[in-house]
Amino acid sequence: MIPLPKTALFDYPKYWAECYGTATFLPTSRAEMDQLGWDSCDIILVTGDAYVDHPSFGMAVIGRMLEAQGFRVGIISQPDWQNKDAFMSLGKPNLYFGVTSGNMDSMINRYTAEKRLRHDDAYTPNNEGGKRPDRAVLVYSQRCKEAYKDVPVVIGGIEASLRRIAHYDYWSEKVRRSILFDAKADILIYGNAERPLVEVSHRLAQGENIADIQDVRGTAFLAKHALVGWHGIDSRSIDKPGKIDPIPSPYQDMSTASCDTGEMATDNADVTTTPQAVNVIEFKSDKHRNKSWQDKKKPWLTTYINLPTYEQVKDNKMLYAHASRIFHQEVNPGSAKPLVQKHGDRIIWLNPPAYPLSEQEMDDVFGLPYQRVPHPKYGDAKIPAYDMIKTSINIMRGCFGGCTFCSITEHEGRIIQSRSEESILQEIEDIKEKVPGFTGVISDLGGPTANMYKLRCKSPKAEATCRKPSCVWPTICGHLDTDHTPTINLYRKARAIKGIKKVLIASGVRYDLAVEDPDYVKELAEHHVGGYLKIAPEHTESGPLNKMMKPGMGSYYRFKELFDKYSKAAGKKQYLIPYFISAHPGTSDMDMINLALWLKENDFKLDQVQNFYPSPLANATTLYHTEIDSLRNVRKNSDNVVVPKGGRQRRLHKAILRYHDPNNWPIIREALTKMGLARKLIGTKPGCLVPSEGKQEGNYQHYKKSGKGKNNAKGFKKGEGINRSSRTPRGKQGLTRFSDNQFTPSKKRR
Repeated sequence: MIPLPKTALFDYPKYWAECYGTATFLPTSRAEMDQLGWDSCDIILVTGDAYVDHPSFGMAVIGRMLEAQGFRVGIISQPDWQNKDAFMSLGKPNLYFGVTSGNMDSMINRYTAEKRLRHDDAYTPNNEGGKRPDRAVLVYSQRCKEAYKDVPVVIGGIEASLRRIAHYDYWSEKVRRSILFDAKADILIYGNAERPLVEVSHRLAQGENIADIQDVRGTAFLAKHALVGWHGIDSRSIDKPGKIDPIPSPYQDMSTASCDTGEMATDNADVTTTPQAVNVIEFKSDKHRNKSWQDKKKPWLTTYINLPTYEQVKDNKMLYAHASRIFHQEVNPGSAKPLVQKHGDRIIWLNPPAYPLSEQEMDDVFGLPYQRVPHPKYGDAKIPAYDMIKTSINIMRGCFGGCTFCSITEHEGRIIQSRSEESILQEIEDIKEKVPGFTGVISDLGGPTANMYKLRCKSPKAEATCRKPSCVWPTICGHLDTDHTPTINLYRKARAIKGIKKVLIASGVRYDLAVEDPDYVKELAEHHVGGYLKIAPEHTESGPLNKMMKPGMGSYYRFKELFDKYSKAAGKKQYLIPYFISAHPGTSDMDMINLALWLKENDFKLDQVQNFYPSPLANATTLYHTEIDSLRNVRKNSDNVVVPKGGRQRRLHKAILRYHDPNNWPIIREALTKMGLARKLIGTKPGCLVPSEGKQEGNYQHYKKSGKGKNNAKGFKKGEGINRSSRTPRGKQGLTRFSDNQFTPSKKRR
């Protein structure tokens, strides 16, 4: 099993400033500090989001948690980053600045998947765009250093987490260094930051120098050399990428096995540390494991892994794919080793992940005195992100799905951290009391996934050592507990609370897990769906699904059958809303055509379509950048992955998903003609995907340009408008499915 840390999250001795008590809102100005009687802040948090005192906003969680430790915490939200003045508004912090871009990566927040500038920001009052800079963590950190150069800067949040080692950057289309180098920060905390941040804060408060804090799980820092007391192994001795062309040693001047000619180091190579190495890292929590752990010698507890250097992964895609593969193997808190990556004459040292929070710790974090509303300084301004989640409740963290396009695993980890029923039900009572205009509807009981609450590995040994990227792909692991009874019981108790009219489930349901427990599907369909339920098949074809690490459509059909059955039994007309991704690595043009045919066969007309967005460190981003199948052992002759790149092909894939939009017909026709499918799929027959060009289309285009309307162009039949979304399956229409290698229909659908 995953060992517990020495000190629970809220068992640290309180800092002396606890005497000031709890603030109604954490102060955002000097005037508010004066009202609280503070002469200074111990910790100042800088965020790119508006300050909303709600447990769905990261800075509120971190701020309230540090306040509960006894620290005086101030918040600088969405500061003017043009100069340092805004970063001095609360004065000089006694301990450190904590910097984050906010709940979202600032680049994803600012740009669409096609790199077009967004003009809105859901985390800003009145949805106003442009209130945070690009690469906000870098900019904020540098301004903090300009304001008070001797004050430590701690960076964290999703933006820092996903850039903790060398990573491919979609926006500049190059591999960038670890964010620590460019941010000039002192330490990086990745993942959910509570445990490491509390330890770092108390040690700084005790007078320890931040440069000496090198043994905290969930942190990364820069060093000149590998640390004494540890021995390094070459990452390529763990996952051999095969013979490669001779290259300079990526580990010269560092303790490592020789790889000057690209040959593999052995697992038992004699490795020494450099004489200039700094102090020994000894993870304090590792000394307090149970007796069975203590009685054995564990040399692996002082072993780190040398990744290929930044200079190498920048120029060598195979080594980038290899480094990504090793990185994703070392995410289990029970068995992960530190990772080291050289950048020039320095290294980034990445400690193993922090241990997950216990149920009691989760309860304590979510039970802090949140006001559950935006700071009063925003007045009547609407903050869309808050309006969306103000009556929703996070019941768990983490995800063991391992979807390659998703960054939850890289950030929150694979181990599910759940709250108790009592804690969740109490939060419902808080919502009733604190949320203005509450109507009795809870908009969501969920998290990264709706139905992973209290699910975990049934084998403690497997849980502590497993390196599988997913517990549910390609099939559900035999060790995984799929009993949804705790979730069902929670739903029943939540809707039984006096004053609660409806409890909806808005988080995406993992349907391959749900079908393992039909009682959950029954409960969901009967009581917790408001007409539509979101699920995410993401695709219908095996090629892209395998590169997404998503289940095949068999699970979807089984779930739909159960959902329709229980909805009908309850006397309700309810529909599934499937989400799909276009232009994902592994997706050919033919895959998209087959997906569009499936959509037409089932009478789906999608309003919103998401092109694949390569976020830093995600497995799918490695596939996108390298075009190498890094989901398998990386070899020189590894399979190439088809990757839709370039504006035109990405637009085509997105257009095919919206086959019903006349604006997309010309580009689809052109593609079908080039693929030799014009006679089969262009025309007015039931099996065709788009009509031939004709007067009707001209009428539509003329009407649209005239500005008189969008959805009911003259000459169009009902349902052909570009914004109409019909989600009621009409049954099979006999549409054919095509393969990449031939244009003849396959005999039957997968």
